[in-house]
Amino acid sequence: MFELMEDPERTMKTVNPEPPPVPLDEAAKAEIAVFVERQRKARSLLMQVVTFAGGQVEDALKYLPKRVRGRLDEAARSALERSYEVASGTAGRFEGDRINKAFATLSGALGGLGGLPTALAELPVATTVIFRAVQGVAARNGEDPLSAETRMECLRVFGSGGPGREDDGIDTTFVGARLSLSGPAVHKLIATVAPRFAAVLSQKLASQAVPVLGAAAGAGTNYAFTDYFVEMAHVHFGLRRLARGFGEAQVLDEFHRVLAERSVPVNRAG
Repeated sequence: MFELMEDPERTMKTVNPEPPPVPLDEAAKAEIAVFVERQRKARSLLMQVVTFAGGQVEDALKYLPKRVRGRLDEAARSALERSYEVASGTAGRFEGDRINKAFATLSGALGGLGGLPTALAELPVATTVIFRAVQGVAARNGEDPLSAETRMECLRVFGSGGPGREDDGIDTTFVGARLSLSGPAVHKLIATVAPRFAAVLSQKLASQAVPVLGAAAGAGTNYAFTDYFVEMAHVHFGLRRLARGFGEAQVLDEFHRVLAERSVPVNRAG
């Protein structure tokens, strides 16, 4: 007779089961409510104005040759790939949200001086500035901003859409997911995020399409987009931090409960 070998790890968990998560306290609930407000306020009046103004020009962009319009997805993928790689060597202190917004504003103004060509050339710079700002938020929430896992989570923030879309909101599937950190996994994630990011970029580029006038629009849109993605990063990494202490299920249940009360759109896990 052969004896079945039990899994030592499973046996240890049976003998010494993992303790249940600590119940959410009032401070955690209050913080989750703040995250809901940050998501709502990200769709600020400034962003709504930028979205409206960009949308008017975007209608004209639809008449451009297909090969030009088709560059947007590729531009988004290239910008995200470059930002992900550059972020791996970003050491030292991360600037605060205000400084990153100032950098993005200046970049947008310079990018809009020559209209659409310079706006396209400026995209990787703007995306890298925003990525660095998102990394800073991750660091302030206790994550290693230079690790591959955190940088992939930063990429996910770029997939949170953009204000003006009815399905905007943080996708909470990130909490329970365990990402593969391989090269193919990174490219797959970028391919998933890029179309949503490209939809946001189309409004930015549309507002910068007119030379010289595009400088002012570029400054405004870059400020607004940086503000939006920084706010989404605070929600994203804040929820991750709470989930590490209180467990995924009850953190997300409370998050979704408050979202439902305040009618804030969300892409719910599952």
